Amino acid sequence: MTIRTESQVLKRKMSFDPAYIQKFEEKMFIEGPTSARRLTNFFTLLLLATFIATYGLLSSSTATIIGAMIVAPLMGPIMATTAAVVMGESRRALHSLGLALVGILAVIACSYVLALIVPNFAISFTANPELASRINPGLYALLTALGSGAAGAFITSRDEIADSMGGVAIAISLVPPLCVVGIALQMGHWAAAGGALLLFTTNFLAILLAGGLTFLIVGLGRVATTREQISLRRRGFVLFIIGTLLITVPLTLTASRSLRQAADTNAAAAVIQQWLQGTSYQELGVDVEDQVVIASVEGNGDLQPAQTLAEKLAATLGHPIIVHLRTVPTESASSP
Repeated sequence: MTIRTESQVLKRKMSFDPAYIQKFEEKMFIEGPTSARRLTNFFTLLLLATFIATYGLLSSSTATIIGAMIVAPLMGPIMATTAAVVMGESRRALHSLGLALVGILAVIACSYVLALIVPNFAISFTANPELASRINPGLYALLTALGSGAAGAFITSRDEIADSMGGVAIAISLVPPLCVVGIALQMGHWAAAGGALLLFTTNFLAILLAGGLTFLIVGLGRVATTREQISLRRRGFVLFIIGTLLITVPLTLTASRSLRQAADTNAAAAVIQQWLQGTSYQELGVDVEDQVVIASVEGNGDLQPAQTLAEKLAATLGHPIIVHLRTVPTESASSP
């Protein structure tokens, strides 16, 4: 009996407060006499966040990018979309989704224009870690986004902890990957644009699914009372689940490719270290890209033929290999 009572108390503490519903709706949905002002605020903050994030990415400034994440309001209409689906409000769901889509296009277009003034030779999707980290998302990105989406929905359902939303904005990246899409499109780098768009789509779907489930758990779904509203919620969640399952396919392929590349790099490094035994050379770095191995070594004296290294690498990796060997001579000097 005690366990049952404690369970009921916990359920009441976790449940959505019915007295909060009006304030919740006013906060989540842009409608009514203040809608024009709120839309102005939304797009002003979104474009400012895009400006900050674009140049933060190009300058590889982590602190600047985090600042842009906090400023960006894009999570608002996405969270409002899933809340409206849970409540069975089709009009609100469509309006919120439309606002999110317009915001997405605005960020991509703005970052494209901002990148025009930066010389292409100054933009690198390999040397710049802030760009590189957003073009090859894996399954970890989905898991992180699901947790962040659930946290965002729980915080939104509680007026007393609304100040914690900034942390969720940092945890789930929305504007920065869209800025990478715009930068990559401006450069004609379609693969990078596709990878960044995949990361954003992962985060977008995770907010819809995890956020919606969290709203259901805390009791927001009780607002939906008619058969039409319940049917809308059911159809919405079917779409959220299908979309999330579909996005796991490219994420799994990317994760598998990254793991295979890491394994090949470690195996190639071991072969190179063995090949350098008996010489004064030491390995500086190894990078494996499909059938190309780029190796940098430092030292003096003679080396075994690069062909020997290529044959050993091919035998270890199981396929033909092209070796690009970069040797850096060691120099020493002393003062008189």
